[in-house]
Amino acid sequence: MKGNKFKLYTDRIFFLMVLLGLGLPVQAQVTSRKQVQPTLTRIEFLFDASQSMYGRWQSGAKIDVAKNLMNQLLDSLRFVPNIELALRVYGHQKPYPPQDCDDSRLEVPFASGNATRIQDALKNITPRGTTPIARSLELCADDFPASPARNILILITDGIEECGGDPCAVSAALQRKGIFLKPFVIGMGLDESLKKTFDCVGRYFDATNEVMFRQAMDIVISQALNSTTLQVNLLDVNGVPSETNVNMTFYDRNTGEVKYNYIHTLNAKGNPDTLVIDPLPIYRIVVHTVPQAIKDSVVLVPGKHSTVGIDAGQGSLMIRYDGPSEYRKIQAIVRQPGDMATLVVQDINATEKYRVGKYNLEILTLPRILLDNVDISQSKTTTVTIPRPGIVTLVTNNPGFGSIYTVEGKTLKWVTNLDENLSKETFILQPGRYRAVFRPRASRESIYTLEKEFSIVSGESNVVIMN
Repeated sequence: MKGNKFKLYTDRIFFLMVLLGLGLPVQAQVTSRKQVQPTLTRIEFLFDASQSMYGRWQSGAKIDVAKNLMNQLLDSLRFVPNIELALRVYGHQKPYPPQDCDDSRLEVPFASGNATRIQDALKNITPRGTTPIARSLELCADDFPASPARNILILITDGIEECGGDPCAVSAALQRKGIFLKPFVIGMGLDESLKKTFDCVGRYFDATNEVMFRQAMDIVISQALNSTTLQVNLLDVNGVPSETNVNMTFYDRNTGEVKYNYIHTLNAKGNPDTLVIDPLPIYRIVVHTVPQAIKDSVVLVPGKHSTVGIDAGQGSLMIRYDGPSEYRKIQAIVRQPGDMATLVVQDINATEKYRVGKYNLEILTLPRILLDNVDISQSKTTTVTIPRPGIVTLVTNNPGFGSIYTVEGKTLKWVTNLDENLSKETFILQPGRYRAVFRPRASRESIYTLEKEFSIVSGESNVVIMN
């Protein structure tokens, strides 16, 4: 019998070491990445010691079964690196009745190598009181140290909230604040009607018997400690994962915290790289294409390889110009149709990538060139060519006030104002018909306004004298 117990004990140790990837080549390959270095994990056990835990459950009282299985688990965790444990107990200090809804105490604070202390504390726990789950969850928030770690809470209970609190609301609020990740809840022999009350508190595991309790504990610990792998397929318009070399930000959907940044990579075989990811958070993945591609509510399966596909087909845009060097400093504003927000300010003679679709361009020439519904196609470069400009020099006898307009049929459209302090200015303009309107500063009557029409031809220059 002793031999069987020793084998069970060593098997559980080996099981947890395998889950942590100790000695596995794939783990060694990723340790050079800063964001997947082994990090500290804190696990707090929230243990129900209310009066109902005296109830019979297969081989004995629920409290004795729970203590026994907890001791086995703690024996295994004793050898796990980068872990700190804590124990909070509720319902064990004050007898019921009367009801004491503050009966919750941190029996063993967080520390490394304290599995034995928790085992010793459990020996002295006697069920006595009520079930203040919501209040205990609130108190757990102060149990976790402020320094960075993966904070895990495991609630072991055989009953529901008895003090009028809202465990669901408390749990959700603490998750949003980043106090801990979504809790694990192990229900010991709960009635079928009560199980759903814990779905909103955390990940619920139903332990209807001792075997299932042991299995639930193993699964919970594996999910708490084990990293999983993820492949992100950036799909082109044909559904092929061919897009790459773009940053992906992984946000914790509950807290908004940035968990990872990875530049997407295709390996030597042309397949997306495999990432080692913490499986516990629910992720919002933002792919920083232009515009962004977003995949929300990504849930990973701990201990397994997951694949996520994100539509991210891209093409390229080049705005081409071969004119004078001064003109090459011009930029273009790129927008989505129906949206005045600027996506990108693109340089002339540069190539930028965009998601497949249509875009509006505002090229900052004089006058500005507006191009709507420019089509960007998968893996192709769309080239927009700016006409070569011409040059005009406006000469006046005296500085004054004026503007240049394009002549479009019977309509004048403003292009630019003249400098009221200069009597000679040179402008680089797009080909077309123009009109200059000017009044000398010294002339105090509008009747002295002067007008001159002129044309701009690509590559040519002319002089317009305003007199």
